[in-house]
Amino acid sequence: MSQASSPVSELAQRAAAADVRFILALFVDLRGKPCAKLVPVEAVETLATEGVGFAGYAVGAIGQQPRDPDLMAIPDPSSFTPVPFLKPGLAIVHCDPHVGGEPWRFAPRNILKAVLTRAADAGYTPWVGAEVEYFLVERDGKGGIRPADALDTAAQPCYDARGVTRMYEHLTAISSAMNELGWGNYANDHEDGNGQFEQNFEYADALTTADRVITLRYLLTMLAEQRGMTATFMPKPFADRTGNGLHLHMSLTAGEQRVFPTADDDRGLGLSPEAYSFVAGVLEHACALQALLAPTVNSYKRTGAVATTSGASWSPRHATYGGNDRTHYVRVPDDQRVELRGGDGSANPYLAIAGALGAGLDGIARSLDPGRPGAGESKGGPLPLTLLDAVSAFEADDLLTGVLDAVGGGVAAYFAQLKREEFFAWHSAVSPWEINQYLQAF
Repeated sequence: MSQASSPVSELAQRAAAADVRFILALFVDLRGKPCAKLVPVEAVETLATEGVGFAGYAVGAIGQQPRDPDLMAIPDPSSFTPVPFLKPGLAIVHCDPHVGGEPWRFAPRNILKAVLTRAADAGYTPWVGAEVEYFLVERDGKGGIRPADALDTAAQPCYDARGVTRMYEHLTAISSAMNELGWGNYANDHEDGNGQFEQNFEYADALTTADRVITLRYLLTMLAEQRGMTATFMPKPFADRTGNGLHLHMSLTAGEQRVFPTADDDRGLGLSPEAYSFVAGVLEHACALQALLAPTVNSYKRTGAVATTSGASWSPRHATYGGNDRTHYVRVPDDQRVELRGGDGSANPYLAIAGALGAGLDGIARSLDPGRPGAGESKGGPLPLTLLDAVSAFEADDLLTGVLDAVGGGVAAYFAQLKREEFFAWHSAVSPWEINQYLQAF
């Protein structure tokens, strides 16, 4: 490899061109927690060649014990992202954790990369767009939260021009940041819950989009804090309001050819046989997939919601598909893509995208048929009612456990155990609802 194309020179050249002084070498654990070390540009050569070391057990859910060797985060220079609007001279680079010189099998980014390699071996390049929804809140002094905008009280606040205008400084700061980075921000709106917003960016290859979701969550969190607010991606922070989704728009190319559209479709959605098989794969694995798309106890208070103050939950409860209809698990807004609506703000984007693509590609490999579009057809049945149900479905699904074990074995079992423990930790806590319900009931 020539010096001009080496990771050392590429990272150094990018840092010099952006006048960067410090680099956040960043990765996430299985729960999606962003972990990083702040590396001065003077150490860029060591960062690029050796990575930066972490005590893996201290990181969190990444499959290590205190006795294990260091986890080394190796930067991907192509992900280099200057963020001077956050801190002058600062940049982020996404990293691939390694242990003993090999990609660490518990690292979510490594898992997604392994699935993308499988897709390439099958002749496909996946493309993904993501809708990141979030609330801007503040503490109310009583242990609870409320919208940061005290005037945001309408019963149906979605698309309210006044709500967007009152948050103008925050929204435009994020929009300008995304456009400065070349992401192509094309819309910023008030969503269906009081205090809830969404800021959209153009789709990209699957790995780039997953990196951008992590970067955007970080930027939203930090810029909101600078204005005295908290940005939360919690699926259901308010019991009576719409929750936070993470909708994924997916398509495939084979070489230069788009796989999904066709002019000959008797089902009316303009999709090719491969696209319908992709949808069928997602539907068949939907219940197990929810463990990756909706991976918290709180997730199932969003998917289980019957109604909200705005009149709709916007969260599917059955594994159905259809056209431009937001009540379906898989929506087909046009002939270029399909939208998976089962994910929420707690999803780790690397795992969610890996699972969704794995399920869809399985459908293509097996030539599955999703049936006719519409609410009456359901390949996957009712979605899980709780995290525990989703974990059980995940453990029984060889395809999706295989996705998490794509780099090496034991990851799926580890993830399932983490989530089972999370469920029972919540289940063992006594809630105010129980006090109100049972204190004097007997």
